[in-house]
Amino acid sequence: MRFMLIHYAPEAITELAETPPEVEKALAAWVAEWTARGVLLHGDRLRPAADATTVQVRGGDQLIADGPFAETKEQVAGYDLIECADLKEAIAVAAEHPTARLGAIELRRIAP
Repeated sequence: MRFMLIHYAPEAITELAETPPEVEKALAAWVAEWTARGVLLHGDRLRPAADATTVQVRGGDQLIADGPFAETKEQVAGYDLIECADLKEAIAVAAEHPTARLGAIELRRIAP
């Protein structure tokens, strides 16, 4: 089963110019471990929400806005695509990710 891990981090962290060294080290270790196990298929960080562009189409008109769709204290900071036997294993993988200690990780199974 494939799952998307959607990382939510406090806005103060997502807008830092550089990731704190201890977080960078923990992230590198997580990526190395789960890549070696064949679980991590792909992942990346996202630019800060302030760099986002939101697109909506209503009544045939495009509505374009700078920034995220919703105002919130936590922002989507990145994502990972993993492959696990079941939800229990996906939860275990997500719980090891540094973002789980800084913010939250939303798990969503990829639709078949």
